Amino acid sequence: MTSDGLPDLRHEPHPNPTPAAERAALIADPVFGTVFTDHMFQMTWTEGRGWHSATVKPYGPLTLSPAAAVLHYAQEIFEGLKAYRYPDGGIGLFRAEANARRLNLSAQRMAMPNLPEEWFLASIRELLAVDGDWVPSQEEASLYLRPYMFASEAFLGVRPAKEFTYLVIASPAAAYFKNGPKPLNLWVSEEFNRAGPGGTGAAKCGGNYAASLLPQAEAIEHGCDQVVFLDAVKYENVDELGGMNLFFAYENDRVLYTPKLGTILPGITRDAIFTLATEAGWEVRETDYSLARWREDAENGALSEAFACGTAAVITPVGTVKGRSGEFKVNGGEAGKFTMQLRQTILDLQHGRVEDTHGWTTKVA
Repeated sequence: MTSDGLPDLRHEPHPNPTPAAERAALIADPVFGTVFTDHMFQMTWTEGRGWHSATVKPYGPLTLSPAAAVLHYAQEIFEGLKAYRYPDGGIGLFRAEANARRLNLSAQRMAMPNLPEEWFLASIRELLAVDGDWVPSQEEASLYLRPYMFASEAFLGVRPAKEFTYLVIASPAAAYFKNGPKPLNLWVSEEFNRAGPGGTGAAKCGGNYAASLLPQAEAIEHGCDQVVFLDAVKYENVDELGGMNLFFAYENDRVLYTPKLGTILPGITRDAIFTLATEAGWEVRETDYSLARWREDAENGALSEAFACGTAAVITPVGTVKGRSGEFKVNGGEAGKFTMQLRQTILDLQHGRVEDTHGWTTKVA
């Protein structure tokens, strides 16, 4: 063990790290998910032995057996969070403990091993200790962190694997919107669904995202940014977007509605909005919210604004909703005041610009 508790921790220095000038150019205006830092974290779980062989090593290809279980049965989960450059030059995380807990909830659903939360956090600290210079300092920029786990056992039987690999990789990310948030155009999928009751909708596994790709392509064909999924039973109630949770704001009543959990992902940003909205004097209700109500209340003005939220875009206003039965606008297609206030509050917390009274931020460097 090490001072971090990570089993058998080793550091393998990169033989040819990216020169400082080249790194600065790469993080100045990165394209999301295409540039990666010099190193990655890797650790293995084996039945009967547990977690072992924690290593910070040069970023590079993995060696997998063609019979690796993940390639055949999709036993895989992941998380997404960011490291932020603070005004004093330090580096911080936002609600990383919540990501650690959610990874284990996903692991439980996918018959995968538990990863101690302190090791999840330690794996990120160890990676940032060597690649912290990759965290950008531009407005709303960050270093995106992708912890993930997959079945690496070479075995073709249909059962939970007996070996898993856990990794953390990092990719610098520019501001999601270069000129401020633009209201989303959404396409309602009335043919496909993302996940049904008892399925894997609440787990952050790759299969859920694979299921969203075809309807997402349909959304793009209709000039939309994202797809909206409805419930898998009656196709009446809103679930979530392909990669974000949804909220519906009624300013006159000071009530914020959001679809209830069960078949949707319990978003980290979603959870933070519960706290921040309540502190701002709003009531937050988790409940069924139908597409018919969304349309009717948007058209009669009862619905003042709607927004989506997630790690990548933080909070994004919803402008237009389209589907095979027509389209409608929310708040005239413009961003709402409450949406933008919440967005700025979360950004200020994430980037260390305001005092954190919730214990959500962790300074790691």
